[in-house]
Amino acid sequence: MNITTLSARSVSKAKAVGRIAGAAALLASLAACVTSQQTMPMPPPPSAVAMLQAKSSSSVGGSVSFAQEGAKVRVVAHVTGLKPGQEHGFHVHEKGDCSAPDAMSAGGHFNPSSHPHGPQSAPHHGGDMPSLKADAKGNADANFLIDGVVLGTGGADLMGKAVVVHAMPDDYMTQPTGNSGGRIACGVIATPTGVDATGQPVSVPKTM
Repeated sequence: MNITTLSARSVSKAKAVGRIAGAAALLASLAACVTSQQTMPMPPPPSAVAMLQAKSSSSVGGSVSFAQEGAKVRVVAHVTGLKPGQEHGFHVHEKGDCSAPDAMSAGGHFNPSSHPHGPQSAPHHGGDMPSLKADAKGNADANFLIDGVVLGTGGADLMGKAVVVHAMPDDYMTQPTGNSGGRIACGVIATPTGVDATGQPVSVPKTM
């Protein structure tokens, strides 16, 4: 065997080793990508907040937060300045406009599916929610799920709508309002962007 043959074999062997090394590096890179995708954290579910403004000469205030949980939306409310010991109708209204002194600018109940007004256990407006129950100091805290609505997209989207607190209890029978009286607080449902100097959420309404 001459030197030329040995040299050719050496070159061929070197190329083969190089191809194997290259393939191994590619496999390692692909494995790293797969691992990275598997460990990448899921984005948080859509969320929103409404800061309540006093209406109809009331002193009601507070905040209402919303978060998507599967096919439903979690609602967490903290409301102050209510009539002690009383229930107050609590709805999402169709227009994100709280500019009127009596909040009538918010329009009627949000009702994307054209259902009658009612409780969550029966056919109901998308904006129908359980009533708030004030304690002896006029404060109400609530935490519940609602269905028939979503956050962020589609005709059932709550973003850009308004939350309204009413002066009276909701009877869940009278159409289309539940006979829940005047509007004593209103807040636009918007994307939370942080907190202000007092620790309250700052929000940006969805473009209507």
